Amino acid sequence: MKVNSSATAIIPAPLSAGPSTGYGWGLLGVVAFSLTVPMTRLAVGGMSPLFIGAGRAVVAAVLAMLVLAATGQRLPSRRQWLRLAVVAGGIVLGFPLLTSFALHTAAASHGAVMIALLPAATAAVVVIRTRARQGTRFWAATAAGALAAAAFGLLQSGGIEGPQWADLLLLGAVASAAVGYAEGGLLAREMGSWQTVSWALVAAFPVMAGLTVLSVVAQPIDADPGQWAAFGYLAVVSMFLGFFAWYRGLALGPMAKVSQIQLVQPVLSIGWAALLLGEPVGWLTVAGGLAVILCAALAVRARVEASG
Repeated sequence: MKVNSSATAIIPAPLSAGPSTGYGWGLLGVVAFSLTVPMTRLAVGGMSPLFIGAGRAVVAAVLAMLVLAATGQRLPSRRQWLRLAVVAGGIVLGFPLLTSFALHTAAASHGAVMIALLPAATAAVVVIRTRARQGTRFWAATAAGALAAAAFGLLQSGGIEGPQWADLLLLGAVASAAVGYAEGGLLAREMGSWQTVSWALVAAFPVMAGLTVLSVVAQPIDADPGQWAAFGYLAVVSMFLGFFAWYRGLALGPMAKVSQIQLVQPVLSIGWAALLLGEPVGWLTVAGGLAVILCAALAVRARVEASG
């Protein structure tokens, strides 16, 4: 990595491609991310949630450092480091840790329904971040999606006798990822897609390395080959390569329209959970997923119409 410059060169080439290319990259990223929830659920059988959430970021950060050094990337500017810290807080620290702890007890299909809020949440963060005006349709659909996810969580957990910590953690994960996706998509237009996620991983490396060591000391790892394979997928694909495609798709844009592709992610995740984990997919899961996806679709569509 070159240290003789504090500015990161703007990369205009990826932004010149047509919208269909952005959709293709976005879909590739969504397919990669769709396995994140089932793989996390599989890995927590032999590893602590803290190790899964932090350790996968450490592995991805090492890969990022190697790629950045091999390609001679310039260091980000001070302002870009601040924005990278926001991205890292959302996608490197917040989402992996919160989902890992949530899926220690929650089923993968349950987590997939809650995370179906992410497209609408990302659109909402983009609206706030870019100070774009949106009509009542957008905010009504976003609020309806949040209520639908909350109702699903309460019904599947059996009532409102106490706080459902897994659902609260999943909602926190959605908020974290939405911030990371939105800021990362905007920053990728300046730095490039893989550069953005790579530098975000580097920014979070000291914290995540410390948490990884702490997790191993607190709870030794006792995982089988399948659980290690799931961890490897989370580290290499979910935490690193998937963002190459996703941020590139968002950078090519139009961001609001490309973000709609993420609506298929919970459907794919529930399918993977049934196929790989043998989880039953009952009517409540299907109904809850459809309700949240519908609200998210309405919110993102309203955002697209307002942006168009």
